[in-house]
Amino acid sequence: MDFGAGTGPVITKLLSDKGYHLKLYDPYFWNYPDNLKEKYDFIVCCEVIEHFRNPAKWFKLLKSLLKPGGGLYCMTDLYSDTVNFRKWYYKDDPTHVFFYHQKTLAWIKLKIGFSSLKVDRRLIQFLL
Repeated sequence: MDFGAGTGPVITKLLSDKGYHLKLYDPYFWNYPDNLKEKYDFIVCCEVIEHFRNPAKWFKLLKSLLKPGGGLYCMTDLYSDTVNFRKWYYKDDPTHVFFYHQKTLAWIKLKIGFSSLKVDRRLIQFLL
């Protein structure tokens, strides 16, 4: 599933070209509530999680949509102690309401109940 696909679901196109079939969900552009009743092998959230006003709510939902052994793949810019927040371009987007740090991701893994977390720059992988 491409969760938060937006107006032009780029990741869906890229993965479809590689033979994957993705369902779409976005509360504004692909509002298909029936897609939130299924279970998925993987869910992608490309430039989405920074828009979550209530991250715990949404991460719980995303976890509940995964099949056993499934994976949640997110892409966002992470805040770190080396970032000058005042000059950080990512905070200037008014739709970005939540920012993530390595410690935040570790908390999400623990509290939401994912079995593992891997971070490779902007790519975040939570596994069941």
